[in-house]
Amino acid sequence: MTVARIDARFAALKAEGRPGLVVFVTAGDPDLETSFEVIRALPGAGADVIEIGMPFTDPMADGPAIQAAGLRALAGGQTLVKTLDLVRRFRETDQATPIVLMGYYNPIYSYGVPRFLTDAKAAGIDGLIVVDLPTEEDPELCLPALEQDIAFIRLATPTTDDKRLPTVLRHTSGFVYYVSINGITGSASPDCNAVAAAVARLKRHTDLPIAVGFGIRTPEQAAEIGGNADAAVVGSAVVSMIGEASAQGLSGKALADRISAFVATLAAGVRGAKRSAA
Repeated sequence: MTVARIDARFAALKAEGRPGLVVFVTAGDPDLETSFEVIRALPGAGADVIEIGMPFTDPMADGPAIQAAGLRALAGGQTLVKTLDLVRRFRETDQATPIVLMGYYNPIYSYGVPRFLTDAKAAGIDGLIVVDLPTEEDPELCLPALEQDIAFIRLATPTTDDKRLPTVLRHTSGFVYYVSINGITGSASPDCNAVAAAVARLKRHTDLPIAVGFGIRTPEQAAEIGGNADAAVVGSAVVSMIGEASAQGLSGKALADRISAFVATLAAGVRGAKRSAA
């Protein structure tokens, strides 16, 4: 199903007349089994799309919360093989929720691109976000992924001008991820007026859905972003809560229940978004 699963989800959201909620968590954080319990619980809590971070030692786009999550996962023995196994287990009971892997090229390169794409598709991965591969390197991973019917989702930022944008969008599929701030994840709150203008500009260049992330931490912010975007992405706030719950001694289903309760508030915020007339 792969790309079709993402397309179907956004088509359903459009038919419902509401934005979606994309939730990011790091694979293996704080441990493999707890991570699985969290991911398994996300759709029921209201997540429309799940982004799973591939832990990496040098995550240049990520703020302190996601960096710490990656280090916790790596310290617990998380690997890319285990991350794919995590998704495979999830697919045993959920064939509908799109899953996107987000991270950096080094672990994929080390794994081997052909093997990775074969295993990712078999596991049930729908798309990839690889933040350190520019469009000039599309033959490395983007084009082979598209040949396997795995979406390759690009980031657009406040500094992506109209001259650069067509190049960024050329091989993008699934959706466009708009980075709402200049900086790393979780470092600032988005300016909703600026985001609305940016989404409108992107929609003049593409028919793909626009998901907005980096800096969305509350149901109110998610609702504001959802008023203009096709989806709001929440990552650092969820990952921070996982870290705090783990530090308090929670794990497994108890930790997953706490995260689910928070995600449910985000989902309620998104579902209550007042959509722009545009």
